[in-house]
Amino acid sequence: MVLRYALAVMLVWGIAVSSCRAGEIVVHVDHVSPKGGIISAALFDRADYHDNGHPLASRNVPARFASTTFTFSHVKPGLYAIKMFQDINRNGKFDTDLLGLPLEPYGFSNNARPLLSEPGFDATRFRVGRGKTVITIRLSGTDGIEVRRRKRAS
Repeated sequence: MVLRYALAVMLVWGIAVSSCRAGEIVVHVDHVSPKGGIISAALFDRADYHDNGHPLASRNVPARFASTTFTFSHVKPGLYAIKMFQDINRNGKFDTDLLGLPLEPYGFSNNARPLLSEPGFDATRFRVGRGKTVITIRLSGTDGIEVRRRKRAS
């Protein structure tokens, strides 16, 4: 009986200590298209960032016009990067044209922008510590949001 109690206390204490060591990433996504769909985001460390590596965590949340917010929980302190896109047609993939140019809004942590390919880990990385880390990612304007704003200004 005493042994069971001691094990239960150690288990609860271990969970409490490990959760204190973990961080939380709150991601605000700006420039979300009014066309709806899903925001599909993936969290990477350096080792898995390139070559379609496997993300440490991923989230698919409903795209809410103008801005959407979601959270990655229980993240160990360290350096990470986020890649995301707005899956407007909800087909589960990032659509591109025949030349490989994006057809759906996309974004990277640090609002890094691609030149001829996606930005590298060093351009997109950010530090997560214990507690809450808040970042904002602005999606690209590949679906006409910027055009609509320009028309209104004319």
